[in-house]
Amino acid sequence: MIVDVDDTLCLTEAASFDLENEVLARMGRPPMSRAVHLATWGEVLLDAMPHRSPGLDLDRFAELFPVAHQEYLADGRLDVIPPENLDALDKLVAAGRTVLLLTSRAQEEIEHMLAPDHVLAGRVTAAYHQGNTRFRKPDPRAFDELLAETGLTPDRCVYVGDSPGDAVAAAGAGIRFIACLQSGVRRLTDFDPRHVTASIEAFPDLAQAVDQL
Repeated sequence: MIVDVDDTLCLTEAASFDLENEVLARMGRPPMSRAVHLATWGEVLLDAMPHRSPGLDLDRFAELFPVAHQEYLADGRLDVIPPENLDALDKLVAAGRTVLLLTSRAQEEIEHMLAPDHVLAGRVTAAYHQGNTRFRKPDPRAFDELLAETGLTPDRCVYVGDSPGDAVAAAGAGIRFIACLQSGVRRLTDFDPRHVTASIEAFPDLAQAVDQL
């Protein structure tokens, strides 16, 4: 079972919107609108910020962002995995499923979730991110390292994610895809139906959906 992180395992967009506006406020800049954030969500942060805040001093933003990011993590305002989502992972593990993460995050953005004392320890076997993969979704080669290192074949895998890019990558790799719609950022109509094996309204529905495949 391969799991996306942002807006799948944890609801990230809303928290990231607040975090990025906090950094803008520290720079004395006006906040971005939620509509702009949603329209550019999924892009690499430093590529998206000039669109979210035109005229932004990108170097200064890049300097301030990690500090605010760590503050949000310490305060439990970012990357919070709800207990019901952890229960869903436990059901998958109890059923004999191997749980892996595949995200487009940079290594430094995911490292805290891979710590030995994190709630994912014992639930997730491995994580694949920009630090240990050569390609990013929607390129289907984003799965190359995962498949090579685990010895799994695409027909033995299922990927759950929240974006059409996730679906495109999975379909291109020959992997079944479950669309998770819990974040509300996207609707099922945003996906090409040829790329979607099943859909769930919330992450806790995942174990049952996998059993029904």
